[in-house]
Amino acid sequence: MAKVLHPAPRYASNDGVLDTLSSALGDMVLDTREEFGEIMLSVKRASIEDALRLLRDEHDYQQLMEIAGADYPGRPERFEIVYMLLSLTKNHRVMLKVTAAEDTPVPTVTTLWPVAGWLEREVFDMYGVTFEGNTDLRRILTDYGFEGHPFRKDFPLTGYTELRYSEEEKRVVYEPVELAQDFRSFDFTSPWEGADYVLPGDEKADAPPVDEPKTTGSPKQTGAGAKADAKADEKVSAGSPAEKDTGAADPGAPETTEDQPDREASKGDVHDTKGATKPEDKA
Repeated sequence: MAKVLHPAPRYASNDGVLDTLSSALGDMVLDTREEFGEIMLSVKRASIEDALRLLRDEHDYQQLMEIAGADYPGRPERFEIVYMLLSLTKNHRVMLKVTAAEDTPVPTVTTLWPVAGWLEREVFDMYGVTFEGNTDLRRILTDYGFEGHPFRKDFPLTGYTELRYSEEEKRVVYEPVELAQDFRSFDFTSPWEGADYVLPGDEKADAPPVDEPKTTGSPKQTGAGAKADAKADEKVSAGSPAEKDTGAADPGAPETTEDQPDREASKGDVHDTKGATKPEDKA
């Protein structure tokens, strides 16, 4: 079995990592911080490829785990693109971040990791961020002809168009979204104040009270009484074989059925096969 010369630590520490990486990246770094146990490095957008190559080749962050996006519409450069790196030998993670506007492309990192092609397509599809140098920048999650970018904060919750199959035209058609907004027209400022109109299902809440509720308390209404008790005591089935022989049933004996005769009645006829007598032996 091969011996591991330099095993990765079980829990990697952030001690000294932030200063080391900041010094290595130099003027490419715009901001550094450590939050929630994660190291975040904000770098210049034009230097993202060089920064990632340096971390991969000289600091052992071999694997690109994810490229994520975030939208802050109030900022001049509203989008943030976050690159998440993993060091397999150090068991440590870092994140690099760049900002971009709608019309400012971000350099592609497909030259470093081929998987970045798929990840950049997701960010492009969901946020509309373009990546300069990506030769296959197409939508990957939405459908053909989709308009807009769903993860933007100003994207409508209902979308623009809906997709359905038309039996009349025998094909897939796109139509403008038409959703009933009856329950979204609130005429009150707080959900605890209530509406001025009756909501569906609340009609019974305002119904007048009943003075004399209808009940079934008398024997005439329920059917109970001596006549019903006598009817319940009537026997509707024949008695057991024991009742026929003795004239009375044993109160402690279990009930018998037609396909299962009473065990006490047949005990003298059937015995164990080891040295036992059979009915024909008695005869």
